[in-house]
Amino acid sequence: MSTLQNDTLIRALTRQPTPYTPVWLMRQAGRYLPEYNDARRRAGSFLALCKTPSLATEVTLQPLERFRLDAAILFSDILTIPDAMGLGLYFADGEGPRLERPLRDEASIARLAVPDPAEDLRYVGDAVAEIRRALAGRVPLIGFAGSPYTLACYMVEGGASEDWRTVKAMLYKRPDLLHRLLETNSRAVSALLNAQIEAGAQVTMIFDTWGGSLPAAAYREFSLAYMEKVLSRLKRGEGSARVPVIVFTKGGAPWLEQIAAIGCDCVGLDWSPDLGEARQRIGKRVALQGNLDPMVLLASPEEVRRETEKVLESYGSGAGHVFNLGHGVPQLAQPENVEALVAAVHELSPKFHR
Repeated sequence: MSTLQNDTLIRALTRQPTPYTPVWLMRQAGRYLPEYNDARRRAGSFLALCKTPSLATEVTLQPLERFRLDAAILFSDILTIPDAMGLGLYFADGEGPRLERPLRDEASIARLAVPDPAEDLRYVGDAVAEIRRALAGRVPLIGFAGSPYTLACYMVEGGASEDWRTVKAMLYKRPDLLHRLLETNSRAVSALLNAQIEAGAQVTMIFDTWGGSLPAAAYREFSLAYMEKVLSRLKRGEGSARVPVIVFTKGGAPWLEQIAAIGCDCVGLDWSPDLGEARQRIGKRVALQGNLDPMVLLASPEEVRRETEKVLESYGSGAGHVFNLGHGVPQLAQPENVEALVAAVHELSPKFHR
């Protein structure tokens, strides 16, 4: 495969000096881009977009054609794993992802098997390989998966929830059942991430979207411990070929030190913590990713630039910062605001790297 022409992200994730702060955005390919909406219409559905490697490649590259981003991220979905487990993933208009067969009893959890990435999720690896070829070394490619606990939330509830009452009831009434599900999920996540690495992903990321909804002790037992298991099973390589791992728990600010201790290279931050304070807490151990409030992208380009500068100033001088939003690009964001953000990072960050 092609030599990497822009390795700024890799260097920042491994806390090596960089000439500027690299920037990429969670959900950088999405509905705020007209060309994405066109591709989705042609695909016929979101799932078809994910499961057709040529279309997944097309939408992965779309934001790189518009913006000077320092990474591409695989276009896929965290729920491809429960879909491959036979739980019947579908997307209802205005409701987000749903699963036809949620896990509510011992028998259904006992039947659950780890999908074979080479068979049941082959389209993911095929997309990674095709994107790597299309990138031709331009920027690194990030692969990803959901955390075991976040997947369990959807698998037990059957979809998104305001309070996750069904999975939390299982956590307290039948912790043994939830642990069994989480162990299966951790093996499935490890297998999928290893398949992505084998296919060419140069960075991987674990999205723990709902771990932050747990109390501290439950977070450590049911979310953090299983992400640590995932990390222990990853074939990350060595030396210059080593694949860095980012762990992002939305709402995880109280536990940054504990997240940093599980073996990741970078801790992703949502928009709630002060980046400078987070750096004081853990910045000598791992890199930090974040953490502009995504809603800033609903303001004007001038305000986007001002708020971007505040984030850069909060981190301060030196290596180990990857600029990102605290969550995904909002659907109603204007592309010119995303352009203003990316340009601001590239123009304003070099002074922090002298």
